[in-house]
Amino acid sequence: MIAFIFPGQGAQKVGMGSELAAAFPVAHRTFEEADAAFTRDSADPARLSELCFQGPEDRLQLTENTQPAIVAMSTAACRVLAEHGVSPSFVAGHSLGEYSAHVAAGTMEFGDAVATVRRRGRYMQEAVPVGAGAMAAILGSDLETVTRACEEAAAGEVVSPANINGPGQIVIAGAAGAVQRACERARAMGARRAIPLAVSAPFHCALMKPAEVRLAADLRALRVIDPRVPVVANVDAEPKREAAAAVDALVRQVSGAVQWEAVVRRLASEGVRTYVEVGPGAVLAGLVRKIDRDARVASVEDPAGLDALAAFFTA
Repeated sequence: MIAFIFPGQGAQKVGMGSELAAAFPVAHRTFEEADAAFTRDSADPARLSELCFQGPEDRLQLTENTQPAIVAMSTAACRVLAEHGVSPSFVAGHSLGEYSAHVAAGTMEFGDAVATVRRRGRYMQEAVPVGAGAMAAILGSDLETVTRACEEAAAGEVVSPANINGPGQIVIAGAAGAVQRACERARAMGARRAIPLAVSAPFHCALMKPAEVRLAADLRALRVIDPRVPVVANVDAEPKREAAAAVDALVRQVSGAVQWEAVVRRLASEGVRTYVEVGPGAVLAGLVRKIDRDARVASVEDPAGLDALAAFFTA
């Protein structure tokens, strides 16, 4: 059984999607569709495809550009896979990647997803003043210890686990001072390392509540249908088979922790043995290997990845 998994923010890089668009007409058309959706409710004349293919990097890295760019790239790769007869039984995505998963599952239209995640990025950026929030990766510790470190370091401020990515890899988010104190506390409690992350906002924590409220209105105004295949949600690692449950999970995801380890374990319990990371990078493939050592894992972000996947299935 195959699951498609879709990357989130941080996977972006200048040049992504250009080889796919040059090699496959369906990918080229996908980026044209993304360009139209990207400017749907904006006076900005920028073309999303140019930001993906050519940059400049500083503009691609802006959250409101990054998020639609990754959804566009992932969807282009997914459509190429579909044309080559590769389809999933389940889909899931890491944070932003859950939108790509819902496009793949047919829950929402691609153009709607591109426009919505552009606003999502803007709302998340505007929820907390630049510099007021922070995120950090805690390595070599467990969730119980990291949670306790956050609780003991909070001192009335927000800090909590934000991404439970896999064994020994937990990201925390919150107010900048509280995150720094929690890093120090986690190291004192035995964590191997605490690494500050270069992010523009403290995602997936209570400080994102204002963004969640704004995005909820947008999501609930979309036309959505029941997904064709189950989408295992970040917020609770449960397969969403109905449109209303899918939207609710996307709303709660904004300020809720990404339960990626639980997502992969749920997919494995459903019988998934093969995971294809669809979109830029191979970060999720690495995480899956650490969570489910029996899994077969591949990544597709360019024509070479597609060729490797064909060999992967015939091996």
